[in-house]
Formats: sequence, C-alpha cells, structure tokens
Amino acid sequence: MPRLTGDDFESHRLGGGHYGYSGERMTRLELGASEYTLVTIVQDESPSVADFKKDMEKAIMEIVKACKFSPRADNLLLRLVAFADDEREVHGFKLLETCNFDDYQNCLSPHGLTALYEATDHAVQAMGHYAKQLDANDFAANGIVFIITDGLDNRSRLSTPHTVKTSLETIVREEALESLVTVLVSVNGGVSADIDRTLRQFQADAGLTQFVSLPEANAKTLAKLAEFVSKSISAQSQSLGTGGPSVPVSLAI
Repeated sequence: MPRLTGDDFESHRLGGGHYGYSGERMTRLELGASEYTLVTIVQDESPSVADFKKDMEKAIMEIVKACKFSPRADNLLLRLVAFADDEREVHGFKLLETCNFDDYQNCLSPHGLTALYEATDHAVQAMGHYAKQLDANDFAANGIVFIITDGLDNRSRLSTPHTVKTSLETIVREEALESLVTVLVSVNGGVSADIDRTLRQFQADAGLTQFVSLPEANAKTLAKLAEFVSKSISAQSQSLGTGGPSVPVSLAI
C-alpha cells in the first residue's frame, strides 16, 4: 500500500504505548487556518466487507473529494482507520489539500475478526489527544467520528461500550474540543435485524451521538453514505465557533 504520510507528520503513543496515531505537526498547521474540524473515519475491514470492498473504497474517495472541494476544506483534518482484529491507521490527521484520491484505491484489506469496541475507543482517545495538542497551540477545534461496520464485535479484549463512553466523557471534561459528534453506521443492516438491534444498543450504551443503517451495501447505497458523511462533516465544520455541535444530518436511501 502507498505511504500516505510524510515528514510533516508526528507520531503519538497512547494506552501505555500499546496503540497510537499520527497527525500533522503543529508547526505546519500554524501556516494555515486558526481553527480545525477533526474528522476520523473508522472503517471495518473484516472478511464480510470483501463483497463490497471496491464500492466502499470508492465511497471513501467520494467523501474525500466532497470535503476537498468544500468551502471549509482548509479547516479539515482527516484521519482514516481500518479495523479487523486490530486497527490500522491508513493515514493520520491529514490536511485535505494533501489527500490524493487515488491513494484510497485498495486501501482496505479484508481479514480477521471485528474489534469494533477497541477501534472506536482508540479513535475517540486519539482525537481527544490530538485536540489537546491543538488547544495548547491556540487552535480552536471540534470533531466528528464515523464508525462504519457491517457486523458485531467479536474480538475486543479490553474495550467495551462502557469504556467508549468513559473516553467520550473524558473529552467533554477536558474541553479541548468545542463539540464532538460520533456516528455509528450499520452497513448491510437489512441482512440481519439482530445486528442492527445490537449496534443500536452499542450506540446507546457508549453514548454515541447518532445511529444510521443502510439496508444493503451496494454502489448506490454506499454513494448515498458518502453524501451523508460529507454533509455531516460540512455541518460540523460550519458549527465551529457556535459553542455546540451540528444538527444531525439524515441519511436518505
């Protein structure tokens, strides 16, 4: 897979050094905007995703494309994480201007199991940690996280819905982010009512902001998902400075 980060990135370790993330160096951000919306996409790449891998990669590409050409493009930092047994950072918090559409082709590698809780928990913690770096350097920031999955957790060892909720509560207390929106997306929700029911319970137990479900995963529905995600990012970015989060966007299939 291509190297999607460069010398302008700095690595950070979390959880006693067991996991981490990367992001643009503060010195680079000082040359740009004074405020940023942090965006993290947490994408399932367990084996069941293989059937719609290319359409999902295209959807990610379309999300990046829509964000890159939005009026707030200079104020967005995007991080992409793929998860199966463990999470894998495709790239860290990256300025939209440096994102190359073609890099998202073959960015997913279906394998393993589904560590949904850990991937979500670690993504939230990483965003909170990076937000503190921004705050310390006098940048205003808010954030939005999308967790996209077509299955249930069957791998997480230490994280639970409760630990995700605790991580979210910690971010609120630290006040480095003006607001944080978290969206859980069930892909192929029409395949099993039990999966959607359990994911809805995860959303409630973890305190995630919003739950949306696609009845099936195909080129048409994933294109709609890309539109939903890009609109949600735009709305959250535009809310920066208002003191609160954006109004949730509806997913219309």
